[in-house]
Amino acid sequence: MNRTLPKIVAAIGALALASTLTACGGAADSSTVKKVNPEWKKYTFTIGQQSDGIVELADESGAFDSASYKIKFAKFDYGPPLVQAAASGDIDLGSVGAVPPITGAAKTLGFRIIAIQTPTDPNRALENILVPKGSPIKTLADLKGKRIAIPQGSSAHGLALNAIQSVGLTPKDVKFVFLPPADGQSAFAAGKVDAWAIWDPQSSLAVSQGARVIAKGVPPLDYGSQFYVGSKKTLDDPVKRKALADVLKRLAKAYGYAHKNPDKHVEALVKETGLDPKVIKSNIAAWSFTIGAVTPDQAKGEQKLADNFYDAGEITSKVDVDQVIDNILPAGFGAS
Repeated sequence: MNRTLPKIVAAIGALALASTLTACGGAADSSTVKKVNPEWKKYTFTIGQQSDGIVELADESGAFDSASYKIKFAKFDYGPPLVQAAASGDIDLGSVGAVPPITGAAKTLGFRIIAIQTPTDPNRALENILVPKGSPIKTLADLKGKRIAIPQGSSAHGLALNAIQSVGLTPKDVKFVFLPPADGQSAFAAGKVDAWAIWDPQSSLAVSQGARVIAKGVPPLDYGSQFYVGSKKTLDDPVKRKALADVLKRLAKAYGYAHKNPDKHVEALVKETGLDPKVIKSNIAAWSFTIGAVTPDQAKGEQKLADNFYDAGEITSKVDVDQVIDNILPAGFGAS
């Protein structure tokens, strides 16, 4: 496939930025020269991502071909380290689940929620609570007294909390075992925990190996929304702020391309994760998103989750979500 830009390459390694990231964007041919913003040409923006295929999709869709700035990607295993990187200014923006902004705000980290990423079909779960093959656990109520592996402060943490509460349990009635995704996978496979709250592609992989889903991350337990967080250092610069809004619009184009070309999305995820295409394809519809400004109702939903985390003792400080939201996209952008 011919491109005017080199391939966008993701950073290798989790939880940390790689110094050898390949940057792209900024090249202008006769068809794009009018779109060049001279104020943006000196910038390179780092986008945090969690193996959702966006690296390849951004290239395949041509979303950044006419961008006046350069971009590079940094890979993270899960949301909390990504939020920390945004707060420290090591990345400019990135997408995470609904919980990392809450736990990050409780620690008063220097970031803001700048947009929301909404699933096109919220009834397709992108994360689940699993039990091993042959487990006697049949229902959520059976989790009482059991050990549940969870990446702390992640969206799966929110799913687990909402799930046990839905059957009258509290965190004191179960044992949350806080483990990063890779360690949780090992503990689950070794039988060291009784259940595992995790997202795709790890969830689909575990199911393909015999694990059983006892709770799906669908409404009302989980609405599947993700949030883009931005570095306050970047947002405080008015020129960079406008450019960051352009980055989001181009990411939206890449996800729109994925929605129209699910086979390309499968290929992108396979390349980023190394998993069997059949595993990825089994739940590819759950990976389809639109990007837009956070609405008042969505902010209320996030506030409800934040209040629940505080009331349950999962965070030690109250969070005012309205103080964390700083929309940089126009109202109605991305609405169907």
